[in-house]
Amino acid sequence: MELLNYAFMQRALLAAVLVGITAPAIGIYLVQRRQPLMGDGIGHVAMTGVGLGFLLHASPVWMATAVSVLGSVLMELIRWYGRTRGDIALAMLFYGGMAGGVMFVNIAPGGSTANLTSYLFGSLSTVAPSDVTAIMVLAAFVVVVTLGLRRQLFAVSQDEEFARVTGLPVRALNLLTAVTAAVTVTVAMRVVGLILVSALMVVPVAAAQQLTRSFAATFAIAVALGVTVSIGGTVTSFYQDVPPGATIVLLTIGAFGVLSALATPLARRRARAAAAARPAGDPAECSIPATREAGDGVGV
Repeated sequence: MELLNYAFMQRALLAAVLVGITAPAIGIYLVQRRQPLMGDGIGHVAMTGVGLGFLLHASPVWMATAVSVLGSVLMELIRWYGRTRGDIALAMLFYGGMAGGVMFVNIAPGGSTANLTSYLFGSLSTVAPSDVTAIMVLAAFVVVVTLGLRRQLFAVSQDEEFARVTGLPVRALNLLTAVTAAVTVTVAMRVVGLILVSALMVVPVAAAQQLTRSFAATFAIAVALGVTVSIGGTVTSFYQDVPPGATIVLLTIGAFGVLSALATPLARRRARAAAAARPAGDPAECSIPATREAGDGVGV
């Protein structure tokens, strides 16, 4: 393939594969926790880290990682202790992160908001060798956490009270989930962009859930879909000269539509198979008796 002759495309494809693995891997827990937009909020906060990277002449990826991790911890603390004013505090954190990024970039020597574009929406040509190294290290952390602690993270994501009763360190696991999500945002920002990364965390998981309700199967399908659309979007971006982040997200949404269309006939086929396998004498469902005794009441 022609694109493999270019070093920047080799780096972009490697980064795309890592993003396709890590984003749905942590996204499945965010969906279970009913926090699908958490990645979007962390992306806003990460902009401050990118701006600080330009201002301090440090790696924007590592600075964004540090600031995102701090922001994710603050988000969890606000969720625990914020009570009625928690939403206002989170909004200030998100918008403050965006404003901080723009401000730091503009006051950096030779900086302008144009420097943020590749971080906001992704860029193939700007994935440097140092970025690939950082992405590989951070992606390894995400994979180890999401696979190594999958049982504990799933239990906490499903029912915190039950997990607490069983002796799991719920708050520590919630913090770890938030930190892992923050790391994933910085892994994905060079390919998908900070503005669109949340879609790659959530939509592949939602698409996989159209076909199965098993956690393991949903995890596998979501990751496979994430890798497929990330590679497909990167290749399309090279040949058609379109933004990689937007292309990846649109392909993901298209895949969701296709799987949703396939899910309905598949569900009907499963229902027919279950009905055929049921013994003839078994009732199909619980039913309400057709008549009542004279003394039966009708109130609640």
